[in-house]
Amino acid sequence: MWGATRGLPPQSVVQDEQTIVDDSQRLIRRYHQRGDGAMVTIALAPCSPFSVSRELMRESAHLAQAEDVRLHTHLAETEDETAYCQELFGMRPLDYLEDSGWLSNRTWLAHGIHFNDDEIARLGRAGTGIAHCPSSNMVLGSGLCRTLELEAAGAPVGLAVDGSASADHSNLAEEMRQAMLLGRLRYSPSQVTHEAVIRWATQGSARCLGREDIGGLEPGQQADLALFKLDELRFSGAENPLAALLLCGASRADRVMVAGRWRVTDGLPCDLDLDQLMARHDSAARRLRNAL
Repeated sequence: MWGATRGLPPQSVVQDEQTIVDDSQRLIRRYHQRGDGAMVTIALAPCSPFSVSRELMRESAHLAQAEDVRLHTHLAETEDETAYCQELFGMRPLDYLEDSGWLSNRTWLAHGIHFNDDEIARLGRAGTGIAHCPSSNMVLGSGLCRTLELEAAGAPVGLAVDGSASADHSNLAEEMRQAMLLGRLRYSPSQVTHEAVIRWATQGSARCLGREDIGGLEPGQQADLALFKLDELRFSGAENPLAALLLCGASRADRVMVAGRWRVTDGLPCDLDLDQLMARHDSAARRLRNAL
């Protein structure tokens, strides 16, 4: 079964519930920033509802309410997960989530593939967000997220990569192209347009995070910009520059500004020694391989 063999950490690394709750509260009070322009925000985020105890799920919901922070977990990613939840708890994953106090507009969920019509309506009414992870879903053969139905029901739909360990990359530009192509397998090209996917990656993702000051270029929002060059061979002859970013496979922004500060110039991160970073990463990977 999914949870019994693949989704759970070994007990030797699991802390008790009170230690986890207390340290979560400490981190929130020390590091969580609030209001427009916040650069560090903390969410309570067990990897899945089945990798922690039922009590910790409920305590996390209570703490998030008390401290006014968000909740995040992975849900409805595989059919095995649904079967495991029904066998262990006698209910489907979304029912378990609601029973734990998580079905609200404070929560956003990764994947959200295996929801039925009633569950999609419930997610929409609650305003619970879904972070669509197309590349990870394809790597693992998990299925197709019902993005349009979720969005129509009122659930914010964002775009995510599920981490480089799950999809072997963390490239949101490539993820937009994957979301468009994968979406057109379920829907029609006229429904999953480049505008829709860019909306998921920007406005929808901001809504998943509960932010109104990012995700767009309206007055009062943060100065967040991603600038792409279209003078590469792959873009030659493109009619629509925005569509070309997805259809022609843009993979790297030339410049990125976050809150009015340049973070990427000439395609490379500012103030970061990439050679040193990759050397440290390679050394850490070698230590991990040798320890296994």
